[in-house]
Amino acid sequence: MDIQHHPLPCASLGSARTVTSLHFGVAGARPKVYVQASLHADELPGMLVAHHLRQRLVQAEAAGAIRGEVVLVPVANPIGLAQRIDHRPLGRFELNTSENFNRGYPDLAAAAFERVAHALGPDAEANVRCVRQAVCDWLAEQQPVTELEGLRLALFRLAADADVVLDLHCDAEAVLHLYSETACWPALQPLARWLGAQTVLVADYGAGGQPFDEQLSGLWSQLARRLRQAGIEAPLPQACASATVELRGEADVGHAWAERDADGIWRYWQHLGVVAGDPGPMPPAACAPTPLAGSEPIRAHRPGVLVFVAQVGQRLQPGEAVAQIIEPTLGHTVELRTEHGGVLYARVRERYAPAGLVVAKVAGEQAFRHGNLLSE
Repeated sequence: MDIQHHPLPCASLGSARTVTSLHFGVAGARPKVYVQASLHADELPGMLVAHHLRQRLVQAEAAGAIRGEVVLVPVANPIGLAQRIDHRPLGRFELNTSENFNRGYPDLAAAAFERVAHALGPDAEANVRCVRQAVCDWLAEQQPVTELEGLRLALFRLAADADVVLDLHCDAEAVLHLYSETACWPALQPLARWLGAQTVLVADYGAGGQPFDEQLSGLWSQLARRLRQAGIEAPLPQACASATVELRGEADVGHAWAERDADGIWRYWQHLGVVAGDPGPMPPAACAPTPLAGSEPIRAHRPGVLVFVAQVGQRLQPGEAVAQIIEPTLGHTVELRTEHGGVLYARVRERYAPAGLVVAKVAGEQAFRHGNLLSE
């Protein structure tokens, strides 16, 4: 195991933070997989999964069983991890800028286009190597000023040339679910099956906000689009499959869950040939992918005490109740119902809802939303 430390720009006098990455196998070996945990720093299940993966990787490396390259970042966000207000963690947004830690990543297709436009040829594999080198060169040239810019750049430098990228998150209260680009789904379907994902949400590039995973996998589809628009014919495959893996809810931090999830990821790596071994028979899919544009936000239109009448993982019919809003001073009860139906895959942890709060999300089979599809 090679442990590397990546210092972030100093945010204030007398302070310093570092991202630590763990490297297994031989640098440059294929396939390369990249895994990071808790980019939203208060979403902790991924950190424990990373701990279990590290133990397996150390043993596999000692046995000579790592065939590709694995880069593991068990604590992806030391900035957010240190943020607390009134004894409560605040790991989703940077306090200094109010920016979401999982938004605002650079457009790698735009960065690479001028460098590779006239260097690509008829060999798809050679084109992939050329693009990866151009992206890595561009990232190496960037000079971040702020701590947040440095964090985004450090993570991208580690992940940009990976074949598979897994960004481990969680929701508030949720079933295990995945977000991915539609183009990545064929490569990621085995992962969803081994993890037992109960919801998979897919969308074409441009779901909104430029999140970490989409900017890495989207490089390939968007660069191919730019090349077509410029009249340049060069085969360019989808050379990176990336996913945001939501490991249930914030409170689902325990060794049993973490070992189970690490085992699912490990079997996926065996399937890819990253690590040696037989993954065994692939379990049946627990769900079919549904469009992210079919995810229905359930919104509280009045303030009050929030009482859920449906459980995460429950399949709801159109018009079925998800929750109630109780206004105790007036004695009023308002039911919140799903319009489209589907699987209730995530809901909030708090039980008081101010007016306008999205209290739950239901994955429907039909797309109906447009524009920015990701929550802040």
